[in-house]
Amino acid sequence: MKTSKSVLLAVAFIALAILAGALYLQHYQDMQPCPLCVIQRYAFAAIALICLICASLPAGAQKAGAGIGILAGLGGAGTAIWHLWIIAHPSVSCGRDALEAPMNALPPATLLPSVFKVDAYALCSTPYDPILGLSIPQWSLVWFVVLIVILVATLFKRNSRY
Repeated sequence: MKTSKSVLLAVAFIALAILAGALYLQHYQDMQPCPLCVIQRYAFAAIALICLICASLPAGAQKAGAGIGILAGLGGAGTAIWHLWIIAHPSVSCGRDALEAPMNALPPATLLPSVFKVDAYALCSTPYDPILGLSIPQWSLVWFVVLIVILVATLFKRNSRY
């Protein structure tokens, strides 16, 4: 059976791979991130950071890290659901004007603008071409659910002592 440490490292790797995919779409496919896209990036980054840190801690802290990772995943999943709702109802704005300036003022947006800076002209209702039949927020939601399920299984896994 897999140890909590290896599962947390795998979850962190998956979250970082998803961020790498988002950067590929942004920089090579010219799909600029809207505020909700960037919030989802923050959630994936939080999951990766939490899992990386907690993987090096004792078993009890690893379980706590799984719980905190679940919370970050739920926040990301909620954001992805809201993003899908906005795409389905294009007359509703994602609040670009309200969210853009404060999000771009956050330290990660200043330190890593190519990852966390909201594009001034990106709208949450922009319908990009689907990738393998799913939109970007749908893929994001799928991966948040997958990571949450893995972290829930890790949280409730019994420790074996032999």
